[in-house]
Amino acid sequence: MKMIVGLGNPGRKYEGTRHNTGFETLDILADRYGIRVNTNRQKGLIGSGRIGEEKVLLVKPLTYMNLSGECVRPVADYYKILPEDIIVICDDVYLEIGQIRVRGQGSAGGHNGLKNIIACLGSSDFRRVRVGVGKKPEQMDLADFVLGHIPKERAKDAQAARERAADAAESLITDGLEKTMNRFNGFVRKAGG
Repeated sequence: MKMIVGLGNPGRKYEGTRHNTGFETLDILADRYGIRVNTNRQKGLIGSGRIGEEKVLLVKPLTYMNLSGECVRPVADYYKILPEDIIVICDDVYLEIGQIRVRGQGSAGGHNGLKNIIACLGSSDFRRVRVGVGKKPEQMDLADFVLGHIPKERAKDAQAARERAADAAESLITDGLEKTMNRFNGFVRKAGG
């Protein structure tokens, strides 16, 4: 069994913010596979189904971003899922809108949600799909930036990136890490291009 976690913040006021890119990407996967992510368990919303031959859990932590690990660890423990069978989808302020990056492991890269998951799991060996939300203006506070919205003129690019991130999560399950990294890393799609 694999677990795909979309990171975000619960509640209406956070809908559509840069930080909720993981939630929105998970919604795309749920829609594609007819998985209802509505079981409230272990501080998150969970749904189960299949992608290809693989049984998957889709998870939205309800702990707020900075405490994401407080949901991910108990769910992983309950279902006996190893870190390398976990895929985390999150926003990335170091990538341009439209760009995604797939990694097999590594540091949190300044992302508090990833940092907390690493601390709670005691491992950084989980897969991640990072979705570009644009680079933070130098003078702007990081929290204000990630809790803000992507400009309307870039909405199509952002949606294309979320669709592509969902494709990458599927590919990690069906094709494995190396093929997925080769296929998705370094590619930037502009809307209409």
